[in-house]
Amino acid sequence: MEKIVEQALLYDFYGELLTDHQKHIYEDFVLNDLSLSEIAEEQGISRQGVHDLIKRCNKILADYEEKLHLVDKFIRTKENINRINQLAKEFESTKQTEKINEIQKISNQILEEF
Repeated sequence: MEKIVEQALLYDFYGELLTDHQKHIYEDFVLNDLSLSEIAEEQGISRQGVHDLIKRCNKILADYEEKLHLVDKFIRTKENINRINQLAKEFESTKQTEKINEIQKISNQILEEF
């Protein structure tokens, strides 16, 4: 997964667990695409301080994902739902019963994950 997309997803799921200061700087860097220097000037801190905070936030968010796996579950669920939609369209045109069995199997997998 592309690094920026991964950072955005981790922030979407776990960002509320960061402090307000961490959230603001992380949002500026990841979501608003500001440079370290721009953020440092805006916040009145050093560029190195911004870099260290971003690095620390990345570690915090990655640690949450390592323990909770919410992003991973979200991605797998999204893939399964896309597969169900694809199978439903195929079934509509072919009327194949094995497609129904596969749809049921994937649906059960999704339900087991929740």
